[in-house]
Amino acid sequence: MLDVGALIVGLVIVAALGAPLLATTDPVDQDLTVVLKPPFWLEDGSLQHPLGTDHLGRDVYSRLIYGARISLTISALAALIGAVVGVAAGLIAGYVGGRVDAVIMRIVDLNLAFPLILLSLAVVALLGANLKNLVIVMAITTWMIYARVVRGLSLTLRDQEFIQAIRALGAHDARIIARHVLPNVFAPIVVIWTLEVARVILMESALSFLGLGVPPPTPTWGRMLAEGRDYLTVAGWISIFPGLAIMVTVLGINFLGDGLRDLLDPRLRGQM
Repeated sequence: MLDVGALIVGLVIVAALGAPLLATTDPVDQDLTVVLKPPFWLEDGSLQHPLGTDHLGRDVYSRLIYGARISLTISALAALIGAVVGVAAGLIAGYVGGRVDAVIMRIVDLNLAFPLILLSLAVVALLGANLKNLVIVMAITTWMIYARVVRGLSLTLRDQEFIQAIRALGAHDARIIARHVLPNVFAPIVVIWTLEVARVILMESALSFLGLGVPPPTPTWGRMLAEGRDYLTVAGWISIFPGLAIMVTVLGINFLGDGLRDLLDPRLRGQM
């Protein structure tokens, strides 16, 4: 699974980074003379627009690979910010304990009490739809997972003999957390991060489908799905290809996360 996931994710990253070189046309250019042009393997299709065109004559292939940039940028940054905030909160809550732990966990519970998609819709509607706000929104819906997992691991680690020995030698709590607790929770953090990237891609696509994603004319997979829903019977490729891109990318990231879990977890390593 790790090899398959790494291959899929690697291809998506290469497509996103190399979009200016791989695209056949500018993704926002409109050409009304080639409206609803089918993919090249169908009748009337051409290699100039290998995956066809949409209702405005824009090249679906070019929009698809440029859309990968938006999905990967938002998901990776949001998952990273969520990881930093969540891991810090979880380490402090688990290691310090007491009232600090209670306050942090009640904030986590309060955040989890709201349906994440509704919370995202509310925040985007309030702040406005742009790349920065979408990253913030997705990070808000991500950090609690890290906090929960890391807090549980920190509670176990703080009572371990090697931590008590380091504390007896006079090491400060901040040094213990950074040098000894954090490295021991790093493996599950990596696995959670990969899976959260996949979840954020789905959520960003849902927001873009509803018109609350990155504003046009920037191409996104979710907006491509929305734009093609009125042409499913006559030009299904407008929605089919971005839908497949979302499915394959999320599947590849999930494969990568499962593979990393098997690789990093010593209890599963012997079973591989």
